[in-house]
Amino acid sequence: MAQQHDREHDRDPRGSREYRGTQGEPTAGRSVASPVAPASGRVATEVAIAGRVGGIPANPFAVSDVRVRKAQAAGADVIDLSKGNPDGEPPEFMLDAAVTAVRDRANFRYPAFAGKPAFLQAAARWYARQYGVALEPASELLAVAGAGVGISEVIEALIDPGDLVVMIDPYYPQYRGSTAVAQGRIHLVEAQPELGFLPDLQAVPERVWDEAKLLILNYPNNPTGAAATPELFAMAVRLAKAHHFTVMHDFAYAGIGFDAHPPISLLQTPGALDVGVELCSLSKMYMVAGWRAGFVACRPELMAAVRVVHEQTSLLVTSVVQDAGAAGLNSDQASVRALAERYAGRYETLRDGLSRAGLELVPSHGGLFGWLRVPDGWSDQDFALWLLAHPHVAAIPGSDFGPAGASYVRLSLLVPESVLHRAAERIARARGDAW
Repeated sequence: MAQQHDREHDRDPRGSREYRGTQGEPTAGRSVASPVAPASGRVATEVAIAGRVGGIPANPFAVSDVRVRKAQAAGADVIDLSKGNPDGEPPEFMLDAAVTAVRDRANFRYPAFAGKPAFLQAAARWYARQYGVALEPASELLAVAGAGVGISEVIEALIDPGDLVVMIDPYYPQYRGSTAVAQGRIHLVEAQPELGFLPDLQAVPERVWDEAKLLILNYPNNPTGAAATPELFAMAVRLAKAHHFTVMHDFAYAGIGFDAHPPISLLQTPGALDVGVELCSLSKMYMVAGWRAGFVACRPELMAAVRVVHEQTSLLVTSVVQDAGAAGLNSDQASVRALAERYAGRYETLRDGLSRAGLELVPSHGGLFGWLRVPDGWSDQDFALWLLAHPHVAAIPGSDFGPAGASYVRLSLLVPESVLHRAAERIARARGDAW
């Protein structure tokens, strides 16, 4: 495994710093013997591996899966709170739409590269109804096989080797991974607990914004549960216009808010479409993670570049999934509101149970996770290992989301309340004098 080196430069008092991420041993132009099973009878060949592969960090969720499987193989009854995989099913009307779409002969053919017109029109209507944002389906929307695909496509369309990407720490790990694939540099701006885990963008040095090519935001936030404010988005748009960079908002948890007012869209901000791009996912709103569908929204000039990448590198969204997704987007969103209420209840169950174990969940405004501060004297990595080894509860160490997460672990809300209650009880019983 490549060694990890976190290099920091010019740290300012508000947590803004340059972060170069994972660097592996240089392999460009080097011949590497491919592994061969001894009994295969095949001869090992020399393979020249691209140098950029050494700079791509390991996927922390894949690493966690290995840990969980090892614990289970050893006989542990693991409650797996490490995953962000929805545990329910889509609303019945979406299933009905999918069944109908399966029998539609038009869906036996390849779909359009940009997406079926009906799906793009449904996404435009959803934006208009939910956020008052007017978008042109044919030129400002793109169907993608999940928001993660859209993230990669936007980064590939914008970032050349050496370009600077600004991220809020903690961050969703794919942002770092996709930037590494594009061979960009990263500057981290630490989310401030006293600001509700939002960043102070005004405190970032002007020279960083002058150099930035892309700012990545994500609200409701994974992993912290922070919610964006109109003021935060307005500041991001103002800075982007003044310094000529793009703002990418990962809106994967649209509709999954715990507050009286639902989560807001970046594109609601005046002038945001001039400098912004937003990515939406059907997976979280409608519990269809396995269907892989979402969409990208941005101005036509940027969309043209994203589509060039999309048309050469991406699988298209299945026509059946687009038809079912259109049914979801065209609905009154009552199912999404009910889902948000369910997750809010789960968060409260986990929060209250963990408090009895002397642990504190950070207040959350939405999303699918709880952000848990580890006990004093513990590292996040050690505490995650303790959780798996003793109460047999799987969590993701907070530092997997960036250096600012080093005092936290992330716990999923995607299991029933009864399971969350049992997990908290196990932790309380196993605690002893551990903290």
